[in-house]
Amino acid sequence: MTMTHSDIDLSAEVADALESGKPVVALESTIVAHGLPRPDNLAAGQALEAAVREAGAVPATIAVLAGRICAGLTAKQLEALALRDGIAKASRRDLAALIAKKEDGATTVAATMAVAAMAGIAIFATGGIGGVHRGAETSFDISADLPELARSKVAVVSAGAKSILDLPKTLEMLEMLGVPVWGYRSDAFPAFYAPDSGLKVDARFDDVAELARAIAAHRRVGAGGMLIANPIAAEAALDAAAIEAGIAAAIRAADAAGIGGKALTPFLLDHINRNSGGKSLAANLALAVGNARLGGTLAAALAHS
Repeated sequence: MTMTHSDIDLSAEVADALESGKPVVALESTIVAHGLPRPDNLAAGQALEAAVREAGAVPATIAVLAGRICAGLTAKQLEALALRDGIAKASRRDLAALIAKKEDGATTVAATMAVAAMAGIAIFATGGIGGVHRGAETSFDISADLPELARSKVAVVSAGAKSILDLPKTLEMLEMLGVPVWGYRSDAFPAFYAPDSGLKVDARFDDVAELARAIAAHRRVGAGGMLIANPIAAEAALDAAAIEAGIAAAIRAADAAGIGGKALTPFLLDHINRNSGGKSLAANLALAVGNARLGGTLAAALAHS
């Protein structure tokens, strides 16, 4: 059933799907406005929506346009996000200011989770979540994605957390927040570009229907969201040692340039991509599309459970 909210505009397709109980998958818009270079960003946004549709669900790309939170974008709206400069990067804490000022914003993982929960969308597919940054014991740099996972009853499908992060500390914080981390056809927590970080998930599910039942059960008895870890496909994965070396070099470059805050993750990912000769970008796109496809499949299974 459609959840009405005075600050959220549902597209006609998304509103109809929610009202009739059809599967819907939320998608973030930062990957379009900030996460990838042009024209790859628009192609990525289109590919994510297509993957959700191919899996039998309705895509709901989320963004803030002229102070209105939109769940479900037209082709022209998606293109505008990809081609325009100056689009704000909007986490949950930024939504109210954008609404009041009637400005535009591309939603991060945290903001997309929050909006999905408000709109009644149970599944959200993204590339990788944010987490505890390396050196957080002195910088206190921890992504808003983690507390949002504890707050919003949304199942987030991702290739783990971005490999530029401190993955052991990220998992420790998710445990502290009570967020279950479930692996799809994997016992290992993925490391974004690589399928295995050497860390374990809380539970493994090999069957989509069983995973959908677990999501439904957590939505009944749990206090917040769930992280569904979907490892990057083997043919798209990168060499873990080479990526780790690239991450170390990117962090050194960021430190030397005094880069931090919201600018840090885009800087690191761009540095890694340039040093990998574009291989990390291709892997990023492949894993994001794979997550969108699984998100659509899970949403369809959840709708029919």
